[in-house]
Amino acid sequence: MKIIILGAGQVGGTLAENLAIEENDITVVDTDSDRLRELQDRLDIRTIEGKASFPSVLRRAGIDDADMLVAVTNSDEVNMIACQVAWTLFRSPTKIARIRQPDYLKDSRLFDDAACPVDVLISPEQVVTQYIRRLIEQPGALQVVDFAEGQVQLVAVRAFYGGPLVGQELRFLREHMPSVDTRVAAIFRQGSSITPEGGTVIEADDEVFFIAATKDIRDVMSELRRLDKPYSRIMIAGGGNIGERLARGIENRFNVKIIERNLQRCNQLSQTLDKTLVFHGSASDKKLLEEENIEEIDVFCALTNDDEANVMSAMLAKRLGARKVMALISNPAYVDLVQGGDIDIAISPQQATIGSLLTHVRRGSVEKVHSLRRGAAEAIEVIAKGDETSSKVVGKTIEEVKLPPGTTIGAIVRNDQVLIAHDHIKIESEDHIILFLVDKKRIREVEQLFQVGLTFF
Repeated sequence: MKIIILGAGQVGGTLAENLAIEENDITVVDTDSDRLRELQDRLDIRTIEGKASFPSVLRRAGIDDADMLVAVTNSDEVNMIACQVAWTLFRSPTKIARIRQPDYLKDSRLFDDAACPVDVLISPEQVVTQYIRRLIEQPGALQVVDFAEGQVQLVAVRAFYGGPLVGQELRFLREHMPSVDTRVAAIFRQGSSITPEGGTVIEADDEVFFIAATKDIRDVMSELRRLDKPYSRIMIAGGGNIGERLARGIENRFNVKIIERNLQRCNQLSQTLDKTLVFHGSASDKKLLEEENIEEIDVFCALTNDDEANVMSAMLAKRLGARKVMALISNPAYVDLVQGGDIDIAISPQQATIGSLLTHVRRGSVEKVHSLRRGAAEAIEVIAKGDETSSKVVGKTIEEVKLPPGTTIGAIVRNDQVLIAHDHIKIESEDHIILFLVDKKRIREVEQLFQVGLTFF
């Protein structure tokens, strides 16, 4: 697939890296020559220096015969104009744009072909907000991702000493929970993946990815670790777009406080939020945190646009008694450094956003993609198409499907029924199949496995 990426920032660079290893023809456009040179030295891609929305620059990038344009520059306006130019002058078939400002997203008519022709809108703030919200709703989880419109969740937890299953083989999971069906999709131990089998023994500190119907998630988590009490008090550092979105989304279920440095922004937040308490000040102000009873806070979310401020305020909150702290970290180099110490969860907006982009780039009937473990692994939802003569999977049991190494089927959603993957289950056409890939380099093999043969047409 020939793909042009506009913007060589963290998201554009990460996307280029993901797609380049999958044998796509990638061209990246940016005005920063140093950043382009760094990407070209590291990846097998083309780069074009220039203004992303200029017709001449797009033409040099090969827009005439490109399959897809992905506009992820730092400017919403440049992204929108680039899509407009690509459609008006070159009739580009698929145009994806990252749009940050909520004001642009209020009316979908703005992005019709007759107005600003964008086929897929990606809002990083919305994606990150949903990501954090799921973590708040599932206490104790390291990562939570949804499939099949929320019917199924894949959850990562760290197995703790004292968990009922720690030290036991996976086959005993069903004995512990005879009324709940679940499957362990992957286990990471000291950074290395372990293929889960019936005789695999879960050890303390293992990072365990399991899949289950959303309604059963809490029951499964209780087997792997001491179950955390539900959260009730949330403190948010930073009243920007993400902080405001998160507060608005959870304020009817949780007690929420926001700390914001900018007085004018504080006044705006106090008017737009109904139940959230808004405080003017610095989240690194020890006295302010103590006055607002930080030791009673269940989750402290540092969500400013400054990595260092987020790290410092989260560490301070943890040491002052906050039960769990999360920090938004834009620099990928920082994420692995800070997570697991004083900071419980480091959230990378690039990794949260990249899955939304990959969903629309994947070949075949891919419905959803989630990047896991800072991009090392991937979970995808794909729809089985065709029949027994045209498909490599339809009509076969899970045991008969020849999956690439390191790939597991976790669950199948058939209409409104969640079927946790067991060897005897037969795949039917239109089934939504959730797969876990330890090695993302195998994604092309997975796509080919689910592609429909010509006899189907």
